Amino acid sequence: MCGPGGVGKGTITAGLVRELGSVKLSRSWTTRPRRVGESEDAYVFVSRLEFLRAVDDGKFLEWAEYLGNLYGTPAPDPTDGDDLILEIDLQGAQMIKENYPESLVIAIEPPSLVELGVRMRRRGDSEEHVADRLAIAEREIAIARGLADQVVVNEDPIQAVSAVASIISKERSLRRPLT
Repeated sequence: MCGPGGVGKGTITAGLVRELGSVKLSRSWTTRPRRVGESEDAYVFVSRLEFLRAVDDGKFLEWAEYLGNLYGTPAPDPTDGDDLILEIDLQGAQMIKENYPESLVIAIEPPSLVELGVRMRRRGDSEEHVADRLAIAEREIAIARGLADQVVVNEDPIQAVSAVASIISKERSLRRPLT
């Protein structure tokens, strides 16, 4: 699942983990500081040096630098048949689709860029950070539309969770043989 910062990827993925069976959420690593009020388990917060060592050791499925901070998705342990949900930015989604073309990429979009800015401010982002992200968001949304297998507009989080859950359920039925 990809989309610009503040679009609600975290809210949607948390809802999916509650609603769907057999899904696991990959917990990304980052070098950015934790936001005020942000859960300690939102990311694995590490130093830049620790992150770069993990890159050198080949521990990530994908990683990227975004606005001066590093973000990455650790390679999962062998799963027990569960689907793994990655909550990633556009650069990460591009890497995943390139390296794992069979993956399902769902782009999450805001109802508008104005609303996206409101959501970022609500979660505590600084005005400078909001401006930087909004300057990038329109281009990211356009690229994500071309990359994604499906697009969901997150106008209402409950409806967005339901829409993404339906997409995943349909994809599961197409990919898994009936026994």
